[in-house]
Amino acid sequence: MRKLSDLEGLTRNLLKKGNTDEEIIERLIQEYIDFKIIDEDLASKYAKAILEECKKSDLNSVGDPFIKELLEINISNVSVGKQGVGCRGAGDFFVHKLIAELSETEYKAFLSPTSLDDAGAVRLSDIKGFRNDLSDKGDLIIVSKMEGIHSRLSDFPFICGFHVTRAALRDLYVKGAKPISIMIDAHLGDDADVSKLFDFMAGVSAVSELTKVPITAGSTLRIGGDMVIGDRFVGGIGAVGLTKRILARRNIKPGDRILMTEGAGGGTITTTAIYSGNHEVVKETLNIKFLEACEFILDSEHVKDIRSMCDVTNGGLRGDLYEINYEARCGVVVYEDIIKRLVNSHVLDMLNKVGVDYLGVSLDALLIYCHEDASELIISDFKKRNIQCAEIGYVDNSNQVNIVYENNIKEEILPRFRESAYTKIKQEIGEDSPKHKEEMENQIEEAALKALEKRKKIIEYIKKI
Repeated sequence: MRKLSDLEGLTRNLLKKGNTDEEIIERLIQEYIDFKIIDEDLASKYAKAILEECKKSDLNSVGDPFIKELLEINISNVSVGKQGVGCRGAGDFFVHKLIAELSETEYKAFLSPTSLDDAGAVRLSDIKGFRNDLSDKGDLIIVSKMEGIHSRLSDFPFICGFHVTRAALRDLYVKGAKPISIMIDAHLGDDADVSKLFDFMAGVSAVSELTKVPITAGSTLRIGGDMVIGDRFVGGIGAVGLTKRILARRNIKPGDRILMTEGAGGGTITTTAIYSGNHEVVKETLNIKFLEACEFILDSEHVKDIRSMCDVTNGGLRGDLYEINYEARCGVVVYEDIIKRLVNSHVLDMLNKVGVDYLGVSLDALLIYCHEDASELIISDFKKRNIQCAEIGYVDNSNQVNIVYENNIKEEILPRFRESAYTKIKQEIGEDSPKHKEEMENQIEEAALKALEKRKKIIEYIKKI
């Protein structure tokens, strides 16, 4: 069975192509019959209703220029798939820098999306009308994170819920925050069995139970309401934490040492394992060692010697080190032989077998940037807690990510346009930049600027009311 059909999107595309009403209705009827146990008469009634709604909501029929501008999109003519949005490579980073700029307002966050950090933060003292009774002990900082579920784990909701929740908490911990709340956003296709929701919640609450972080709120909706049929599952996990000191990337200084803990992966490695037929590797990801490592660090004296922490996720080490350098305005040298030893052997064997570059995928490893004098003691204390950790490199002024291989050859590494292709379909699509990369980026930037202009115009309109 096919997973999803966007009936509204399909109808609008067929209208643009000049298909007749009869042809569109016939196609919609077929979509209904393919997805649902439904007779043709009822499918025909639904199809006619969809066609009517799409025609009436067509913006070409809107006479009021203000309403038309409000509802219209300034098209870039670049699809998210072509640009690699969500694929955790250079194409994705480019778009997210623009999204971060769009998120900027006159009221500034203490740690905003423009920092390209793992999470965002506001200080309690910066919130109008709130007192900070802990000011003598340091300002209280509220850290927040939103983490989307892995799109290929729709058919495996328990492990999907487990990994997305663990990932959201990871991003709070690496900023120095203790998680206090988990929130859930779940969207299911119209034909999804209700049990998917229960299985997902069981995975989320398993992490909640293991970490003693309560679930406080949530939302459950259908994808596209009645306009989308199928059983796909999408959504995300929000999380909130508290701290008095942010371990931000901007704190990193030349001379700092880079430590890395063992990594067995999360949602990405699970997806690779399932879709390559290496199902036994999934169990390697079932742990909370990362969270335990962070909990230990935050409760120890080591925290004063730590500049920043990060989880190895976005585009793997290639992507994360590049993003960190961009924000910290520094460079790094790392040693590949040490890094490789910290990757779970079963995971590394699978990645080698299916031809995936381990430096370009999420490993669920913890990166710690610390003062050089603290490195050995942190590693030693982790070892006492059965957590592997090693010093993989150091920070310099090069503004490059340089890696030293076993043969002592030093090379600069950069994120590819997309993260390492960890499934067969991703390998077929490839990781390389598209031919018209600069042209695409110009079109995307223009669309972002027009969105900013639109925001300004609407804000001015509302202020005048």
